[in-house]
Amino acid sequence: MEYIFSLEFIYLIASVTYILGLKMLGHPETARKGNLIAAAGMTLAIIGTIFLYQGEVSSIIYILIGIAILIGTIIGWLVAKKVGMTKMPELVSLFNGMGGASAALIGLIEFHHYIGDQLSILTIIAGMIIGSVSFSGSMIAWAKLNGTLNKPIRLPKYNILNNVFLLAILGFGAFIIISGSDSSLFLYLLFFAALAYGILFVLPIGGADMPVVISLLNSFTGLAAAFGGFLYGNMVMLTGGILVGSAGTILTLAMCKAMNRPLSNVIFGAFGEGSKAVAGDGNKVQGNIKEASASDVAILMNYSNKVIIVPGYGLAVAQAQHIIHELEQLLESKGIDVKYAIHPVAGRMPGHMNVLLAETNVDYDKLVEMEDINPEFKSTDVVFVVGANDVVNPAAHNDPASPIYGMPILDVENAKHIIVNKRSMKPGYAGIENELFYNQKTSMLFGDAKQALTKLVAELKNM
Repeated sequence: MEYIFSLEFIYLIASVTYILGLKMLGHPETARKGNLIAAAGMTLAIIGTIFLYQGEVSSIIYILIGIAILIGTIIGWLVAKKVGMTKMPELVSLFNGMGGASAALIGLIEFHHYIGDQLSILTIIAGMIIGSVSFSGSMIAWAKLNGTLNKPIRLPKYNILNNVFLLAILGFGAFIIISGSDSSLFLYLLFFAALAYGILFVLPIGGADMPVVISLLNSFTGLAAAFGGFLYGNMVMLTGGILVGSAGTILTLAMCKAMNRPLSNVIFGAFGEGSKAVAGDGNKVQGNIKEASASDVAILMNYSNKVIIVPGYGLAVAQAQHIIHELEQLLESKGIDVKYAIHPVAGRMPGHMNVLLAETNVDYDKLVEMEDINPEFKSTDVVFVVGANDVVNPAAHNDPASPIYGMPILDVENAKHIIVNKRSMKPGYAGIENELFYNQKTSMLFGDAKQALTKLVAELKNM
């Protein structure tokens, strides 16, 4: 009975909820429940840590902890409730940065308590470096996604500079560990150097690669948290850190595979900011644009047997997820087969489109992944691309000079008719023109996605 109310048992239960929650996050139907289960486990671990800690703690410490939890809860709740789906990637990056900052602060606070214990100092220094890089890198990623940093910033020979700087940081950290130095000056120099490296690490990477970068930084934060758990002998902190670190790493590699690019190319290639230079006049797409009205598209869809919708970031920006679900239901009421084609990196983070459509209660079976939907395009009467760009660009297959060449895409060009809804002819995040728009089978439905879809639904209702 005593064990049931022990901190170790509570940590065990919390660790199980993390694993169970992470497993449930793998499917849209169970993702929300998994998130709540993992959050309940975290709450249990926090309560257990506060009230079952065996050491002596003054009442003022409990008061400070209570105030910190209250402030953090209020801020986190308000921010999460108010954020729009289009801003979710920025929020993920921001929260991830806070985790890295926490790990770095643990290192700064605990360093002088473990002087002479080389293994503990190694753990502290490693956690502080990784956490600092994750924090500053996440803040730069947030600024890029938010549009605050929308201009390319690349130093000359930045790859060499970054690598030399990283080696210097690692060497300086090793010196502090081996020498047994207790210098606060050295500690803070290392801390600020790691922060600077995080900035330099993310700054040259293009906007198109931000989902990969966020996932990679997330794995860094998990690793830093795991070091903290190892330092304190805290099993739930260690388990949570390992799960976040490993999941972030797996997701990073999966996204790189979906883009057909090695991780080193993402980090050192600056795809998305350097690509505009690549896609110059020599690679300018030739051809004519064919424009269609909502009435034209309604007629085409009304006489179709099968329609595939390809959602993209433009759908999220326009907040048109509800009206597109209404379009889907309207088409199905007319006996038309409707599915959604989901690209692994559509939107600004993995699963962005899945979450967006789940918000409107779209049947999960209608969300079909790229590998499964691609063979179906040949038998599709109409493909309706809403706000997607680079993930449907045939240049990935046809143009070896293109920066997205080799990236797996949705083969929408194989459909009988292609309708693309966009605000304008502005390129996507990769900064290159889309060959699909000049395809003879393609018609452009220009305008805000929500307004265009509203008109389209109205036209279909009158038929």
